[in-house]
Amino acid sequence: MSTPITSDLPQPQVWWQRPAVLIPASLLALYLVWGSTYLAIRVAVASWPPFLLAGVRFLIAGSVLYGFLRWRGVAAPTARQWRNCAITGLLLLGMGNGLVCLAEQSVASGLAAVAVASMPLFAAVFAGLYGLRPHRHEWLGLIVGFAGVILLGLGGGMAGSPLATLALVVAAAAWAFGSIWSKRRDMPAPAMNTAAQMLTAGVMLVAFALLIGERLHALPPLRANLALAYLVVAGSLVGFSAYLYLLGAVRPTIATSYAYVNPPIAVLFGALLGGEIVHGTDLVAMAVILAGVAIIALTRKRTITAPATPPSPACAPPAAPETARPETRSPMPSAGH
Repeated sequence: MSTPITSDLPQPQVWWQRPAVLIPASLLALYLVWGSTYLAIRVAVASWPPFLLAGVRFLIAGSVLYGFLRWRGVAAPTARQWRNCAITGLLLLGMGNGLVCLAEQSVASGLAAVAVASMPLFAAVFAGLYGLRPHRHEWLGLIVGFAGVILLGLGGGMAGSPLATLALVVAAAAWAFGSIWSKRRDMPAPAMNTAAQMLTAGVMLVAFALLIGERLHALPPLRANLALAYLVVAGSLVGFSAYLYLLGAVRPTIATSYAYVNPPIAVLFGALLGGEIVHGTDLVAMAVILAGVAIIALTRKRTITAPATPPSPACAPPAAPETARPETRSPMPSAGH
């Protein structure tokens, strides 16, 4: 009786598993999906209370991701890691994303994306708390970038919404501080880190929403619920999966390039699909903010020479240029995602 012939040779990849296909597809997903989440938030908060919306989103996405990872055998976070994830989740997702949802009740989704794009500016400032003082060219980037933030708040579509403007600035600052703080803490592996942050932030957001009296007095319309589903599936799960793949397949500068692409994409989606009006001063402010961020990113790339040391990530956001030194763990995605 003959014995089946087996081969240890690697099997050829299916065409859609090849890097030549997956890399551009993943980049396109980050650019379009994360760029469109700002409009999805705007649609959802028309019927959902802002903090309850963010809480439900992260509870669902975090539960799905955590369950999948545990099923695949990924170790659960330790007690200390749960604590660190809860603090980071509060800063990045609770304050970061929650305040974006609050602001989008009164400002256009594209403008919210532009304001959140200032996160790397705050990150460069907060890095100084750990002895990483901005270099001369980085100071130029900070001055240019914050000038754009001021221009965005004073003119165009955000001039009549001071509280929303403040909420977006605090959201970007909280996301930046949480990213810097988490780099020096004991955190789980990147995927489990994000799952734990989404779970803990979701619990805190729902609790806070109920505490301040947010309630669903009627069943939200199909449009709002579809927007929520899109945020859970596309924004948190698909987008994050694409982001993790890119972190292992391409240079970090390419993986985090969405930080520059998402704001104009969000403005375009808001104008074409959401009927949002974009003022000339808003476009100028966006260009100035992104110019400041680009100056900081290019300066970091030229001046960083220290060997990489491992720290941490967070869901989806604004991530952008490195604010300390090259990391082997993933930077956190943007607050608006």
